[in-house]
Amino acid sequence: MNSTAIILLILSYFGVLVLISLLTGQKSDNSTFFKANQQAPWYVVAFGMIGASLSGVTFISVPGWIESSQFSYMQMVLGYIVGYLVIGTVLLPVYYKLNLTSIYTYLEQRFGNASYKTGASFFLISRLVGSSFRLYLVANVLQVLLFDDLGISFWQTVTITVFLIWLYTFKSGIKTIIWTDTLQTLFMLIAVGVAIYYVSDDLGISGGNLLGFVLDSDLSKTFFFDDFKSGDYFWNQFISGAFIAIVMTGLDQDMMQKNLTCKTLKDAQKNMFWFTIILTIVNFVILSLGLLLTVYAQKNGIDAHKDELFPILAKNHLGIGVFVFFLLGLIAAAYSSADSTLTALTTSFSIDILDIEKKYDVAKQIAVRKRIHILISLVLIVVIIAFKYAIQDESVIAKLLLFAGYTYGPLLGLYSFGLFTKWQIKDKWVPFIAILSPILSYFISINSLKWLGFEFGYFILILNGLLTFTGLVLIRTKQH
Repeated sequence: MNSTAIILLILSYFGVLVLISLLTGQKSDNSTFFKANQQAPWYVVAFGMIGASLSGVTFISVPGWIESSQFSYMQMVLGYIVGYLVIGTVLLPVYYKLNLTSIYTYLEQRFGNASYKTGASFFLISRLVGSSFRLYLVANVLQVLLFDDLGISFWQTVTITVFLIWLYTFKSGIKTIIWTDTLQTLFMLIAVGVAIYYVSDDLGISGGNLLGFVLDSDLSKTFFFDDFKSGDYFWNQFISGAFIAIVMTGLDQDMMQKNLTCKTLKDAQKNMFWFTIILTIVNFVILSLGLLLTVYAQKNGIDAHKDELFPILAKNHLGIGVFVFFLLGLIAAAYSSADSTLTALTTSFSIDILDIEKKYDVAKQIAVRKRIHILISLVLIVVIIAFKYAIQDESVIAKLLLFAGYTYGPLLGLYSFGLFTKWQIKDKWVPFIAILSPILSYFISINSLKWLGFEFGYFILILNGLLTFTGLVLIRTKQH
């Protein structure tokens, strides 16, 4: 497939997204941009959230994990189910009861302004870095597959990528994203299905025997109970998965902003229920694809591992059909996460940091929000380019989840304290605790193997949240 054809494919794809933006962008205001006027069908939100949750990171990295980790990732996915149950039964009722646009407004009502700004700031840092990881991965793959041959530099690739996201989100924000994410999720799932079909066919596996082949393979070992010190140990992964789901979905403005577009709490809970079921199945399917790709590479003596496995096989070994759908799936998976991130960052910065709803009239709010949208886009470009020189050999998803443990930990501590105690706190001390907790967590983590014979891994999120919670206990006022 030549470069011209790839460019036409990409432009056609984004042409469809821009068309959706035009159709959904009529009579848009800030309520449309932030909450889609709370008129979004729950089933559309649920399906679209699949692509946003998986992202290009999962699409690329999870298949590459099979060679070294087998199906151990499913242990974390099972933990996600528990986390999503907590979101649906504990967090969503609170958000709907308070009629929130930004979920961090809860912290202001519960504790005070310093807690509110601290929570929002940690989200902004977390999402900015996390989304930059995801977009970096996709931009890097597109660079190798296409733009290097055209003489286009990496910074230009990144700029084009973010500009295209801005182009179809700047007017109607979350209202447009609900529908574009649905389309992009569909493209991603089709891409996975096509890849599975072609690889299994090349391996001589019939459709009826596919599941049996996957389950009988040594690479599909899922549960690990042998060594509790291991990062693959079941309870380590399961408990970590539950907490990661709570913080990276339930305490994340990006993911919750979609849920808050549903008409009622009941609709939002139905959305979470079906989203959980579908996401669990899709993760198993993606792991199965990774197993087939790994077997195919080993059988044919192809030197492709980790994040390079799927791209190399799709481009050089599986034929033009798989490569076309791989590109569509990669772009869809990446942009279904990135577009909502850009909107969520714009929402949080506008409402939580600048207080535009309190300071300005409606016309001024829209003008400020549009400027913030452009500013966040520029910041994303800078951070992604910076990551080009920071990420080396470790799988991107591992870095993303590990980083989340340090940045989402304070949010976990704050919300846990707010929801499960009635204590008030000395609000002005919250920023210091929120900064100190990740620092202490990191210090404990790097010495834990020597001190305790145990590596925290993803458990760092729980340690961080516990330290934050403990710090809040120390500054409580005991006033009800």
